[in-house]
Amino acid sequence: MGHAVPIATKEVKPVKALVYLGPKEKAPALQERPKPGVTAPTDAIVKMTLTTICDTDLHILKGDVATCEPGRILGHEGVGVIEEVGAAVTTFKPGDRVLISCITACGKCVYCRKLMYSHCVNGGWILGNTIDGTQAEFVRVPYAETSLYPIPAGADEEALVMLSDILPTGFECGVLNGKVQPGSSVAIVGSGPIGLAALLTAQFYSPAEIIMIDLDDNRLEVAKRFGATAAVNSGDGKAVAKVMTMTGGRGVDTAIEAVGVPATFELCQQLVAPGGVIANIGVHGTKVDLHLESLWDRNITITTRLVDTVSTPMLLKSLGSKKFDPKLLITHRFKLDRILDAYDTFRHAAKTKALKVIIEA
Repeated sequence: MGHAVPIATKEVKPVKALVYLGPKEKAPALQERPKPGVTAPTDAIVKMTLTTICDTDLHILKGDVATCEPGRILGHEGVGVIEEVGAAVTTFKPGDRVLISCITACGKCVYCRKLMYSHCVNGGWILGNTIDGTQAEFVRVPYAETSLYPIPAGADEEALVMLSDILPTGFECGVLNGKVQPGSSVAIVGSGPIGLAALLTAQFYSPAEIIMIDLDDNRLEVAKRFGATAAVNSGDGKAVAKVMTMTGGRGVDTAIEAVGVPATFELCQQLVAPGGVIANIGVHGTKVDLHLESLWDRNITITTRLVDTVSTPMLLKSLGSKKFDPKLLITHRFKLDRILDAYDTFRHAAKTKALKVIIEA
């Protein structure tokens, strides 16, 4: 009786990935994980080139996002190169350079047909939330044909990382939901990356005033360089009075909340003019009071939204024609080996003057 000949198996090398350990831990951990593979015919495996950190990642670390469980690889933004595709993927092939959308869309469900990709019954915001994300050497992207975008030849890939999430988020949840119009007045509460993304894209519609409000003078100076007509430090408690003086006592047509804490949403309620819009962008982990005793008769619209990324093709074209420069948002760069330093830098932005950090995988 002969000896069995062992079948050679292809060794799967582990890959580096940033892993969420739970809200009681002070920081995530850089670990080795199995390299992801195709598990459905609509998948693509992308070798990450560049990724970044989002304020939403910090909300996860604080325990504000219950759907993200310990052990999850974080991250939902970035660009990379396709290494492998499932059998149903025909519009992409290995070697293609792609932009990864923060929202995964099947393209077929009832919400996708309404262009509400964020509520896709098979996807939505799942990367770095309910499935492993992009802060790793490789990532599996479900529904690749409707969740990836080809990178145009000659495009600046660092700038493109800003189109994974913050640019469409600021634009859709802030500018579009806020109904920014030519000649209107806008207040953006929060001059962090999302607020600045709203500032950059609000200028597509030529509002007369864009007033940025924040506690950080450095970020307010950045906002003025980015096109804000006025900057208000709210630390003295006089932000409402200052904005009312600027607007002749009327308030603003659009108040955009771009932080995600009760104080900033309450400030928006005080700033908005009769007939105006409060557009919420921030991720709120605690309850916020709605002052209907003051707003019930003021014809106010309040909007909420998770980014759908329906504007990404338009933003790609606008970037290509140099209508705006999202690379202005990048302040720091790190290798993946130093991603914990990147988190520390991003978390302490008041001290480090960080906006968006680029992480090279």
